[in-house]
Amino acid sequence: MVVAKIDLFEEKLQIRAGLFKALAHPARLQILQFLAETKTCISGDISDELPLSRTTVNQHLKELKDAGLIKGHVEGVKMNYCLDYDKVEEMKNLLSGFLDEIQLPENFTCQ
Repeated sequence: MVVAKIDLFEEKLQIRAGLFKALAHPARLQILQFLAETKTCISGDISDELPLSRTTVNQHLKELKDAGLIKGHVEGVKMNYCLDYDKVEEMKNLLSGFLDEIQLPENFTCQ
C-alpha cells in the first residue's frame, strides 16, 4: 500500500496546510480582498479586476471555492461569487492559533 507523504502528518496539520495553500498565491489573495471590499456577491467576470486571463482567474476561483473560502452559484448565464464569511473567520482563527503555537523564547537569536 502506497502512503502519500502528506498522510504522515497529523490531520490537524493537513487541514491547515490545505487551507493555507489556498492563500499561497497573490491572485487568490487579491480575489479575497476584492470580494471583502465589495461587501456583496459579484456577478460576472472578476478577471476585469486582475491582471490575468479569464481562464487563469477561473482556476484561482476554483481553488478558493474548493477550500471553501468563497461560494459560487449560477444565476442565469452568470456565476455569482461571494466570501464564505464563516470559513474566512475559521481561517483567521486557524492562522492565529497556529502562530500562537509558535512561541519563540525571549531574546531569541539564530546564529
